[in-house]
Amino acid sequence: MANMLGAGPFITISTLMSALGGPQSMLGWLIALAIALPDGMVWAELGAAMPGSGGTFRYLLEGFGARTWGRLMAFLFLAQLLVSGPLEIASGYIGFLRYLGYLWPGVMANDLPTWKGGAVLVVLGLAMIVLLYRRIESIARLTVALWIGVVITVAGVLATGLWHFDARLALDVPPDAWRFNWGFAMGLGAAARTGIYDFLGYYGICYLGDEVKNPGRNIPRSVLLSLVVVAVIYVGVNLSIIGSVPWRTFVPESEHPEALHVVSAFMERLHGRGVAAAFTLMVLWTCVGSCFALLLGYSRIPYAAAKEGVFFRVFARLHPTRHFPHVALLLLGGLAIAASFVKFSVVLDTLVALRIVVQFLGQVVAVVLLRRRRPEMPRPYRMWLYPLPLVLSAAGWLFVFGTLDPAVLKFVGAAVAAGVGSFLAWSRWNRVWPFEPSGK
Repeated sequence: MANMLGAGPFITISTLMSALGGPQSMLGWLIALAIALPDGMVWAELGAAMPGSGGTFRYLLEGFGARTWGRLMAFLFLAQLLVSGPLEIASGYIGFLRYLGYLWPGVMANDLPTWKGGAVLVVLGLAMIVLLYRRIESIARLTVALWIGVVITVAGVLATGLWHFDARLALDVPPDAWRFNWGFAMGLGAAARTGIYDFLGYYGICYLGDEVKNPGRNIPRSVLLSLVVVAVIYVGVNLSIIGSVPWRTFVPESEHPEALHVVSAFMERLHGRGVAAAFTLMVLWTCVGSCFALLLGYSRIPYAAAKEGVFFRVFARLHPTRHFPHVALLLLGGLAIAASFVKFSVVLDTLVALRIVVQFLGQVVAVVLLRRRRPEMPRPYRMWLYPLPLVLSAAGWLFVFGTLDPAVLKFVGAAVAAGVGSFLAWSRWNRVWPFEPSGK
């Protein structure tokens, strides 16, 4: 939840409302929820059945065959993670810089960092690496401290919005809002992508399965309860803002500079500059908490995969004295700093597209294959109404993917092709499937 709430509702409200030009954009956010809930059941079943660290790479490996196609699917997931993981972390850094612009104007121009903003991004990214360069026990305490800051910030928005809520503002829909055409469908897809980005992280516990007590119970509870609770909070935060500040003051996003820190503008309108400045500091805190949780989880995945021989061996190295996967931490942390110099819209679309192709759709297929090939596998949690959740999530992912910009689709295609080529080269070098010697 620290991951899901950290930056999402504060940096995407203007992006969401700009997708369809008004409060009707919330429909796309609800579609995102309708996709995430059945997909959460996919994660819950797989996570409870295979609670080892690594999450998706383990599910794809076992689902598609640990000695054959599962190796390719797991490798492709890990390869895209080296791109999508830093992109997701970078989105939090970008959100941090957007809100810092309220206190320190000049750190961004045209939604890109200036030289001052670039220096901030580098310092912030390095600080995240330093904070995580330690054993998991001290990290747990720091995570709780960051989470407390997130809760206080969200509660402040909800309380303020509830007190000043005006239904006429919140439901001020343009006259042609429900004109269904191709443009509406594309806008709906854009709104759904924004909503999906907001929800990313409900499966974070699956990446740390080895460190979870009673995983058969706690993993499904974490996945599904975090989705439900965060969905309620998101609805409250979004309505609090558009019910207190006219959405036309920050839509479209590209024409209103205040859209980059809309919650700060929201607080200033209601309570003045001083309160808004103090609240902006809390938003910055939540962005840090989100990035911290993301880098912690993602740094464990390449390590777990390399340890089992399905990814580059260099990632299996542990720090000699503190015993944590420092190679993955340093690489992902460095790539996240570089990715934070890209526009937020590009980061969001590319991130979501990469996740859909291999990870989300791949896991839908993995559930079906595992149920057919390994019916005896212990499943502490079995998804309700199987296979309906699989159909709903797959249909939703395909809709969102189909509304992406062609340039993003080409990049994703090139990334997948590069991943396949890397897998073949790596497999040939290590003489494993499909190049293993005959008789093995």
